[in-house]
Amino acid sequence: MRTGRLEAFSDGVLAIVITIMVLELKAPKEVTLEALSHEWPVFASYLFSFIYLGIYWNNHHHLFQITEKVNGKILWANLHLLFWLSLVPFTTSWLGENHLDPTPVALYGFNLLMSAVAYFILQGAILRFHGDDFILKKQIGKDWKGKMSLVFYVLGLSLSFWNTWLAIGFYVLVAIMWIVPDRRIEKHIS
Repeated sequence: MRTGRLEAFSDGVLAIVITIMVLELKAPKEVTLEALSHEWPVFASYLFSFIYLGIYWNNHHHLFQITEKVNGKILWANLHLLFWLSLVPFTTSWLGENHLDPTPVALYGFNLLMSAVAYFILQGAILRFHGDDFILKKQIGKDWKGKMSLVFYVLGLSLSFWNTWLAIGFYVLVAIMWIVPDRRIEKHIS
């Protein structure tokens, strides 16, 4: 099977996820800057999650630009990723409305961790289906960036009940690592 339908479906799901997330933003009832300033945690969590969804969309796009064909395992692995990404609006909303309380920070981190695990599984399914000479295998190598992301998510999740700012710091660190899609794949696509 070709990748077109999978890509179109994934793009649609991510567009809906972002739409749901923005619909969770509520304007304050008062029309003052002070009332608006009380909403900064909600907006900050939205902005951070929007960036994360953008990172996933970019990397998913690059992954499927290089992927030549898909099978049932890849389709299910992709759905697994979309499941975890579809939970981002809920965990984002809970995080923003509860001003960095430990449990929402931990759940948000768990959501990020499971999304990363799902992406790792999807990438592995693609690599196994395409064989050893597949260019992606050569491009990602040992995938240290992917493995370090998982470690940082686990550290952030573990620290969330001790120091929420440190936990968020690990989540931000992973976003910084991935904000630019893998240049090795971009060079091959060009």
